[in-house]
Amino acid sequence: MSPPDLIAHIPGLRRYARALTGDGWAADDLVQDTLERACSKWRLWAVGSDLRAWLFTLMHNLHTSGVRQSLRRSATLTRVDLDDAQAELVAPGTAQDLALDLQRCLLQLPDEQRAVLLLVSLEDMSYEQVARITSTPIGTVMSRLSRARTRLQALMNAPAVDQKEQRPGSPIAPHLKRLK
Repeated sequence: MSPPDLIAHIPGLRRYARALTGDGWAADDLVQDTLERACSKWRLWAVGSDLRAWLFTLMHNLHTSGVRQSLRRSATLTRVDLDDAQAELVAPGTAQDLALDLQRCLLQLPDEQRAVLLLVSLEDMSYEQVARITSTPIGTVMSRLSRARTRLQALMNAPAVDQKEQRPGSPIAPHLKRLK
């Protein structure tokens, strides 16, 4: 493994990290952590094996670990009901803010489905490569990909919903209103 070999894979790593995290800063941090891990664990890479798949595996594992850590941290934080704080939350009322775009829809997918969808469609990896990266059977990869495509299509075709009518994390159902 030489520096030019690693450098050649940075654009793909950045695309995948950006799509996983939805944030440019977090994506850059994830890429940097991945490259640091690759440099410190380079002896674990089998010469002649697919360097790209190994790097994506490192990134996938780092991202998964980060999500687990944030879930553990958030479990100890005090939660505030959004209905109680709704009067204090003021958002701009432009139509552009209400439009659902691809990035927002991707971030609504479960992490497992989003990872498989991005690796297959964005990085053009085979099911076998994705199965190795995510440490799952090929059948599971195919199932997650199918569910991700179906869910993404439903999200993209759904009408934009006013933020006041929809609670975060609830399914898109603009015709339903919450009763107290």
